[in-house]
Formats: sequence, structure tokens, C-alpha cells
Amino acid sequence: MGSSLRMMRVVDSHTAGQPTRVVVDGGPQLGDGPLKERLERLRTSHDRFRSIVAGEPRGSDALVGALLCTPSDPSCTTGVIFFDSSGYLGMCLHGTISVIATLEYLGLIKSRGSHRIETPVGTVTAELHASGDVSIQNVASFRHKRDVAISVDGSAKFTGDVAWGGNWFFLVNDHSEDLKFGRVERLTEVTRSIRDALLRDGITGANGEQIDSVALFGPPLRRDARSRNFILRSGRAYGRSPCGTGLSAKLACLFEDGMLAEGENWRQESIVGTVFDGSVDVVDGAIRPRVRGSAYVTAEATLIIDERDPLSWGIN
Repeated sequence: MGSSLRMMRVVDSHTAGQPTRVVVDGGPQLGDGPLKERLERLRTSHDRFRSIVAGEPRGSDALVGALLCTPSDPSCTTGVIFFDSSGYLGMCLHGTISVIATLEYLGLIKSRGSHRIETPVGTVTAELHASGDVSIQNVASFRHKRDVAISVDGSAKFTGDVAWGGNWFFLVNDHSEDLKFGRVERLTEVTRSIRDALLRDGITGANGEQIDSVALFGPPLRRDARSRNFILRSGRAYGRSPCGTGLSAKLACLFEDGMLAEGENWRQESIVGTVFDGSVDVVDGAIRPRVRGSAYVTAEATLIIDERDPLSWGIN
């Protein structure tokens, strides 16, 4: 019986409501080299690992998995590859905040201050504050296309920006939707239709990369926030957090439009009422958004993979 069982140690947490599962031990061996290359090895040779961690019956569409890796850059505290039930993510800011909270929980980082984290799309800097909050200086972010118009179902029309914040987003300010939690099903339907229209019309990010996330922005409900958003993440799930990569893309557009000064704070409210604080640094001519939030560990567990179980590798 024992020989048919495999174990994987994980720590679960949430950042502003968005769950993350950090794989601490038991993940596949991906070798050395840049994280981008190791992500491709994971995708092509070990994809069932992703399904085990993030897919049902152990995970959910909302869950983001994070595989800790030895960084190729020795100045980094760790490397990390992010994924979910539908595929792989170049970057995940809420997940990075959770990684720092998890490392602190495990005693693997003992000091407040800065920690460099290697990801497949570049190195980011995380700062662990005395309050327990974590701020991340993200990869360079930018707007790729402005005021892109699309039609949905031949009638509804939306205009938005294609922007990069570590993942590709379509950012929509021009819409008539009421961004309230009770309308999540409706908002999910609308944003999926927008994403389908982007695919239909061949609207992509740079180098033909697919836009897998759609963000609607509107007035906040909280008095201390400047905007509220609804995020359709990659796959089928909506974002519970304000979405760090989506906020980064938004901050880049605001800065380029002269609506946000360097260092000025932008508090972004999520569809569930949680917040991230964001600002912009200009480093060597590039826009490097900085996002601050809090993560809380919710569980420490061992995933059991019993090969006698027909669903041991997840439901695909």
C-alpha cells in the first residue's frame, strides 16, 4: 500500500481573499537554468503536477499554485513558478506576497527588509514590512495598445487598453456594469464574452501573445479607495483580490496618461472589498509598479497522491 502513495508538502494562504498554495517539498525536479526554461520543462514533461496541486479534487479554479525553485541568480532568496487549474502564469503578485508570508511562517526568512524573487518573466523585489505587509516592485509594465474597440454578440461594445503587468490584460473603463459582489456571475459572463471577442478578432499582446485576463474598472465602494475592479483571471475564475498584475498594468496606463504621478498612491478595491496599494517607480526609463498587500497562512498540509485513485492526478 505504502509504495502506491506519494506525498507533497504545501502551505496554503490567501492574499486579500485570493488563495495561494505554495509547494514546499515533493515537486518535480526541473534542473537548473533560467526559470523560463524550467517553466517549459514543467509544462511539457510534468503538467500533471499542476493538475494535482491546483485542479480538483484538491484545488479549485480560484487557487494559484506556487512551486518554489532554487534561483539561477544567487542574489535571489528563491525562485518561483506560478500556475493554476488552467495553465501557467508568467507572474503573480498576490502569489508573490503569499510566498513571502509563507517563507516567514516557515522561518526561511528571518529579517524584515528586501528579498529578490526570480520569476519566469524577470526578477522582482519584495519588501517585508514590520506590520507584516509585503510590497512588491514588479517587472516593467506598459500599455501595448490604447482604446481598442470590440463588439460582443453584435451589439454590446467595449473599449479598452491592452497592457502588460506581468501577464496580458484588457483593461476596460468604458462599460455599464455595476461592480458589486452580488453580480459576480453576470460580470464573469460579460468578461468571458470580451475575452472571446479578443480571441475572435485576433487582438493580442506583443508578439501575438494571448490576452488571458480582462479587468473592468469603476467607482469604489470604500471611501479610502480610488477605484473598484472586477478581474476575469486566466481560465474560468474571477479574482478575489484586486489583482497585482492587473493593477500594475492599470498603473502603467495611468502614469502614461499623466493621471498618476511617480510615487503617488493608488488604492485599488477588489470585487470582494479588499484592497492593494499601488504606485509607480521609473527605473532606467521603465515603469516599475509597486504593489502592497497582506497575506495570511491558512493551512499547512501534505497532499497525498494514491495511484490506486483514478483521479489521483486531478480532474482535467
